[in-house]
Amino acid sequence: MNSSKSCIKLAIASGKGGTGKTLLSTNLAALIAESQNVLLVDLDVEEPNDSIFFQGKLKAVLPQHKMIPEWDSEKCTLCGLCAKVCNFGAVVDLGTSISITPPLCHNCYACSELCPVDALPMVESHMGDINLFDNGKLTLLEGRLNTNEEHSVPLIEKVHKEVEKNYSHIKYQIFDSPPGTSCPVVAATSKCHYVILVTEPTPFGLNDLVMAVEMLKVYDKPMGVIINRDGAGNEKIEEFCEKEGVDMLGKIPYDMEIARAYSRGELLLGNGSYKAIISNIFNAIEKLHL
Repeated sequence: MNSSKSCIKLAIASGKGGTGKTLLSTNLAALIAESQNVLLVDLDVEEPNDSIFFQGKLKAVLPQHKMIPEWDSEKCTLCGLCAKVCNFGAVVDLGTSISITPPLCHNCYACSELCPVDALPMVESHMGDINLFDNGKLTLLEGRLNTNEEHSVPLIEKVHKEVEKNYSHIKYQIFDSPPGTSCPVVAATSKCHYVILVTEPTPFGLNDLVMAVEMLKVYDKPMGVIINRDGAGNEKIEEFCEKEGVDMLGKIPYDMEIARAYSRGELLLGNGSYKAIISNIFNAIEKLHL
């Protein structure tokens, strides 16, 4: 690895759910932790599950807040400007009052800043937590969004800030990202040095991989691909990667024992052949000289 960087941030992502992001993230982190410190960050904040695979101690719960408007009826003149400037339906003019729906708020401050009588001050609203787990050389940060929240990006950004503030000394950092190609994925991967896309050798896998690659190319993010369930489909993924110049970093075989271990919340490293597969993937990553 390039020693000029204090840390190497690797995002594990995919164009769709269920391809094996968490499988790779947890096992890769556990492998690195056998010899050195590693940070695993669960950014799939709507449904985090990395902690299932480790017996670490919950050391801290850090409440996270966002800012939302609060209507001051005594100051308000019911001019309706706040509802007009809200593009997300979070602020509605009911004629005799102003209705605010916090889960729809994007925290843009437009209604508050443009209110001529300061009748919409911004106040804190709890949106979720960052949970800190200690598992020896492996530190796990888990973002967990409240179930009534519509938007995960603010919490993902809070987790990134926590990493930058307190964990930049850890060389290897693995970010288990949300699935898909929408705003949460962009927020999760934007601060990472390299993105590993996990896919499967099926028409659906290829379709979603194409969208993920196109997304990452928009902001010039270097990337590589891992094929999970190799042997269950065709070779179209490899052909696509070769055509697009995307690194092929390794393959995880289609194996029911892997599926059974995952369903039990078990890591793969206890099996010598599976551990060799994860080791080969890590070696391929190291050869990138990030």
